[in-house]
Amino acid sequence: MGIGTSIFLLALGAILTFAVNASIGGLDLDVVGWILMAAGVLGLILTTLVWGRRRQVVAAAEEPVEYRRVEERRDVTPPR
Repeated sequence: MGIGTSIFLLALGAILTFAVNASIGGLDLDVVGWILMAAGVLGLILTTLVWGRRRQVVAAAEEPVEYRRVEERRDVTPPR
């Protein structure tokens, strides 16, 4: 679950919990809202942990530097 999905679940849960006063037969929208907000918070925490691990800097082994000697010959006439 990404950050956007988590924020969407948080917003939808808050709307259902605090703004909607309707009742659907046998379904408590306040409980559904709290569940959605909890899922959004959990998703946000897990996403942060996963992305935090990915962004850690891993020390790579240094590759040996290869030096080459380049010589320019000026005794050869250029092509015409």
